[in-house]
Amino acid sequence: MTERPEVPRASAIRPYVITRGRAECEGEPLAWESLVMRAEAVFPAALQPEHRAILAHCEGLISVAEVAAHLGQPPSVAQVLLSDLFRWGLIVTRPPIPPAERADVTMLRKVLSGLESCL
Repeated sequence: MTERPEVPRASAIRPYVITRGRAECEGEPLAWESLVMRAEAVFPAALQPEHRAILAHCEGLISVAEVAAHLGQPPSVAQVLLSDLFRWGLIVTRPPIPPAERADVTMLRKVLSGLESCL
């Protein structure tokens, strides 16, 4: 008899309980691709388990979407919890990196021409 692969179970706690009924962040919500990192601060003992889980994953830079995946919660829940941590000074954020401008084709042709002349 073949064994069925184990399916990850959803959290028994509803998202509105985790966010204490809040559906939106206080202030501007972090973009899903924003990077967050744990701040050098003393953490209060009275943090929710989800806040502690976020801080455990934020030793290095991690995106809001990755935090949500680690928590097993929708990104909107992660955004609310991260905004709490940011407001309390427990995490620092980096805005998403803007898309790079396209390189000037004329300049690239000059560079290519210069490189070819060196050969």
